[in-house]
Amino acid sequence: MAIIVNLDVVMAMRKMSLTELSERVGITLSNLSILKTGRAKAIRFETLEAICRELNCQPGDILAYQPDE
Repeated sequence: MAIIVNLDVVMAMRKMSLTELSERVGITLSNLSILKTGRAKAIRFETLEAICRELNCQPGDILAYQPDE
């Protein structure tokens, strides 16, 4: 997949656990884990906004585009 998810990196920089972010954002731990591991097929802007708010970051800090070679 050409979209790289750096959620774990941003969470580590903010010293926030997956459980804590899940509770703050209001999505299930399993759905957040799917996103973190890059297995998600989509993300709602509402969810992305909540994650960025809680991690005090920009969407580009979490998501990156890497073209297939």
